[in-house]
Amino acid sequence: MYSLLKFQLNGLRMPLRITEPEWIFPFDSMEVGDSFFIPTLCPTEIIYAIDCGAKRTKIKVKAYIVTHNNLIGVRAWRVA
Repeated sequence: MYSLLKFQLNGLRMPLRITEPEWIFPFDSMEVGDSFFIPTLCPTEIIYAIDCGAKRTKIKVKAYIVTHNNLIGVRAWRVA
């Protein structure tokens, strides 16, 4: 996953690629009410990945963009 940001270097606009690491979601060990936080600069992509992973494992989660310890990221709760 990546996002393109633009920055200027000596008057030239250049794309800057931000890559995300491979995340392993702990769905198998989660009970209803458990949550996890993932710090990221691309929260919408992480929410999509969490939703797809939850559907594959047949559990229901709610994921929201939050800040935790001054980091922006996604927190996901198992709801069923």
